[in-house]
Amino acid sequence: MLIAAASGRALAAGARRAGYVPLVADGFGDQDTLAEAGGHVRVNFMRPINGERLIAALQILADGRNCAGIVCGSGFEDRADLLGTISRRWPLLGNRPETVARVKDPLQFAATCRAADIPHPETSLLPAADLTGWLVKRVGGAGGWHVVPADKSGSRGKDTYFQRRIKGQPVSALLLCNGGSALVLGFSAQWTAPTRRHPFRYGGAVRPAPLSDDIEQALVSAVNRFVALAPLIGLNSADFVVDDDAFQLLEVNPRPGATFDLFEPEGASLFALHIDACNGTLPASAPKYRGAMAIAVVYAERDIAATLALDWPEWTTDRPPVGSRIDANQPVCSVFARCETDREARQLVEQRSAMVQARLAAGVQR
Repeated sequence: MLIAAASGRALAAGARRAGYVPLVADGFGDQDTLAEAGGHVRVNFMRPINGERLIAALQILADGRNCAGIVCGSGFEDRADLLGTISRRWPLLGNRPETVARVKDPLQFAATCRAADIPHPETSLLPAADLTGWLVKRVGGAGGWHVVPADKSGSRGKDTYFQRRIKGQPVSALLLCNGGSALVLGFSAQWTAPTRRHPFRYGGAVRPAPLSDDIEQALVSAVNRFVALAPLIGLNSADFVVDDDAFQLLEVNPRPGATFDLFEPEGASLFALHIDACNGTLPASAPKYRGAMAIAVVYAERDIAATLALDWPEWTTDRPPVGSRIDANQPVCSVFARCETDREARQLVEQRSAMVQARLAAGVQR
């Protein structure tokens, strides 16, 4: 199975659990990615992706192999054209390029929300006279890096848009879709790891999100109305902001995303569920998940000239290759925690993040 993503580790592990040999093109080449992959080529996924180099890397991986298809993760939100090129070479197990383009176009997305009667923040391609209370975002952006307050933003490209800022808790729904229907696998609450330049940078997520039954039912209903108008397939996520009993839908990510690890079911395979859904089959019900789980990204607090051969704890993932240079504020690894409650899981994952930071700061191998 070919896998292309900015970070392919979670998909590679999922494909391996589903019985495939993962052949991975990603931007990191982490230790645990290489341990799962039957082949790997490192590709620069910094925007814009060099399509020719990516296709060449995938061809290297595919040569001499019987590939069932390709699953594309993060990095293609603004490259529907590249997805089209890929789909003409290998079976694309995910949303069609035109669906991705439609869902990630801010005005088409807002129009779909209106047609489905789903609350959605005010959106515009042109700046308001008073930018206070507005955000500027990049079309197809991911991970929160691209989101800044509009009144503090400098230069704006033609690929940016404006969205009214709203208050509340970020909540993401993980969906399995078959082109007309959706099954919500669960909800996660998200938080940011802000910096001065990137105040909305993604920090982590915890499952389950602390939601009332009424708001869960309202979110599920909103998802079903959206999917009835947009032919999504496979794994997708819908990002909401929830404020008491009110909510608004910020965006839909038409791909497997950052919460993949949180929803791996016991005794089953989330990757296999994705493949089945792409082929039109949804399970009768969502898997049952015990307890709570959180995952967080650990970012470098300062430049790291070369990573050490650390004895990484078992609760870390996305472990960088020895000798990697990591610039300040870039991802070092991820940490996860499993507990009885969402509050305990988040507290433990934050403690473990601090432990990794201390180990990095000390520069001591343990």
